[in-house]
Amino acid sequence: MKVIPNLLVFFFDLFLAIILVNGSTSDRERKPYIVYMGNVPEEAGISAVREHHGLLTTAIGDEKLARESKIHSYGKSFNGFVARLLPHEAKRLSEEESVVSVFENTRRKLHTTRTWDFLGMSEKLQKRNSKAQSNIIVGLLDTGIWVESPSFNDKGFGPPPAKWKGKCVTGANFTRCNKKVIGARYYNLDNALDPNTDQKSPVDTDGHGTHTSSTAAGETVKGSSLYGIAQGTARGGVPSARIAMYKVCWSGGCADMDILAAFDDAIGDGVDLISISIGGPSRSYFDDSISIGSFHAMKKGILTACSAGNDGPYQGTVENVAPWIMTVAASSIDRKFVTAVKLGNGIRTSGISINTFSPRKAMYPLTNGARAANVTAEIYGNVSACDYGTLSMKKVKGKIVYCLGSGSQDYTIDRLQGAGTIMAVDAPTDIAIATLIAGTFVVPEVGIKIDQYINSTKNPQAVIYKTRVVNTSTAPFIASFSSRGPQKITLNILKPDIAAPGLDILAAYSELASVTGLPGDRRIVPFNILSGTSMACPHAAAAAAYVKSFHPDWSPAAIKSALMTTATPMKTKSDDAELASGSGQINPTKAVHPGLIYDLNLSSYTRFLCKEGYNSTAIGRLIGRKKKLNCSTIRPAQGLDGLNYPSMHFHLTNESSISAIFRRTVTNVGFAKSLYKATVHSPKGLSVTVSPRVLTFSRSHQTRSFTVLVKGSMQSGASILSALLEWSDTKHSVKSPILVYKQFPPLF
Repeated sequence: MKVIPNLLVFFFDLFLAIILVNGSTSDRERKPYIVYMGNVPEEAGISAVREHHGLLTTAIGDEKLARESKIHSYGKSFNGFVARLLPHEAKRLSEEESVVSVFENTRRKLHTTRTWDFLGMSEKLQKRNSKAQSNIIVGLLDTGIWVESPSFNDKGFGPPPAKWKGKCVTGANFTRCNKKVIGARYYNLDNALDPNTDQKSPVDTDGHGTHTSSTAAGETVKGSSLYGIAQGTARGGVPSARIAMYKVCWSGGCADMDILAAFDDAIGDGVDLISISIGGPSRSYFDDSISIGSFHAMKKGILTACSAGNDGPYQGTVENVAPWIMTVAASSIDRKFVTAVKLGNGIRTSGISINTFSPRKAMYPLTNGARAANVTAEIYGNVSACDYGTLSMKKVKGKIVYCLGSGSQDYTIDRLQGAGTIMAVDAPTDIAIATLIAGTFVVPEVGIKIDQYINSTKNPQAVIYKTRVVNTSTAPFIASFSSRGPQKITLNILKPDIAAPGLDILAAYSELASVTGLPGDRRIVPFNILSGTSMACPHAAAAAAYVKSFHPDWSPAAIKSALMTTATPMKTKSDDAELASGSGQINPTKAVHPGLIYDLNLSSYTRFLCKEGYNSTAIGRLIGRKKKLNCSTIRPAQGLDGLNYPSMHFHLTNESSISAIFRRTVTNVGFAKSLYKATVHSPKGLSVTVSPRVLTFSRSHQTRSFTVLVKGSMQSGASILSALLEWSDTKHSVKSPILVYKQFPPLF
């Protein structure tokens, strides 16, 4: 049916007129907003719930409607509430003096054995401090947990630590916790569940939360594998630690209001660390649920580790960038998964995938999308890419199909009863994806040869073999999907902070989810192989827990500093340098004895937020200050970035000339009497001067300050200059990356 252009214009004008008269639909629709009010008030007799109701009534103008509009009150670890508001009501609330920020509830997304050996943590080393580990509680905000997994066996565990104040909430397919998984809650404040996929309990119907939990603190399970692939011993980084699961993610995503509710509980429950493999677009620190929750966790001595995001290799995509968060990129380990292919003419080649299927025949008929096209129907899509609806079942059934691209071709070919698929990706890939049927992903040049063979042979044939593990000497490198800096909120703070294994990780899985999660996949497994910064984050959280087991009195910043300054440099360096890797890949055993640490406390962050231009009243409420805070009366933050951060970053905008001063203070946690000398490794065009170049310590926990002057110029066409500052006493090496980045103006 055709639409007459003039008639279309008439209806469009009419629609605009209606909007102008009545207002837009969004202005008249109540949506959930989070009203954040900072620290929990300490004054006796003040009821947070009563205060929230009073504010809502004033903003809405109707007490009954105000009561009906409120969804939830926060008040255990910080102050605030969630309510369904109209935009003008949200604006009115944001103008209240007692309110720090008001922002619309959004839905965030997930950042979806041998690992610990590669990181230098053998089973023997992991058990070295098992008694202290058993008192550490790792909290995870995720999709839930499958407590029946062998990775969560509680044999040999004593009762939960005395500090634990959490709960085990039961429900559908979740009847118990145990001495390993000591707590489990779920959050669905908006009652937005899909009855076909979501179960109202802490149970994991996705597999993601079970995978991350076991990566962080899973028990040792020998003989683990995915159908024999990656066989070995699966274990978490701190196998003696306890786990508390806070289910905030459902089939529709992870709501900000649920994330804040989970933080509110987790902080009060007594967790020691929090791992969050969830993200979304970067926002102002006071308008970001993870930033707010992790700040209040930091105040209670709890470090929050977050995934950096899966939007690499593009720059400026890193998420979860607040400086009190440990932001984790994904790196590789020393193995990869290879899936071999043999053609009927004897040529052997290989691709990358996780193919759990062994061939039942020596050879299968081979075709491509063009030859298998459904010529009897109207085609809407790319035949060569095997788009859904473009192929004929008669021409696909029982055959291996060669397709361009890396979409859901395995699902399409399976529905048409095909035997397998070979998919040609646009560029080399480092991520192995599980396929629904026998399948593999090949690079373009290999794909061209396969296509030529098909088109030049009367009866082309091929066979796809089961995936095998191949050792590689290029690790560690940053995974292509891992999000890169620079960050967009505080330009002169380098993010991500650190990297951890996130490529092709074997860990426990839920038996309520299939290997791929695709319709028709009946493979239910105790262990699965996944990739993502989601997998990297619990590795870093576990490393932090390991360090904390030796140093229970260290601050979150001290633990993060220890991990960053002892990190292993990338063996294969990305063009994005530290914008991809941060300080390098975690080295937990070295981090236990870092020598020096860059520490931060609440006052440090207060001065930093003042320097960043945040409102004094809002900062005062955030930190829980009784007296009114005035940024102009407190000691200003020093240096370019205004923070005692373990890395140094200068983000140039328009200028090419480089001139920056960083001021740092280190605390001696090594030998009482020690002398550290500074060494700088810098590229041509960048001068780095450290003053003083020698730091002398006479006792433990003594502090010394120094300045770093960075000068130079960015050559035409260059965007990154990367240097390294190293303090050494011959026993310890304390490394800090120094990165200068020039932002080029957009082309359009």
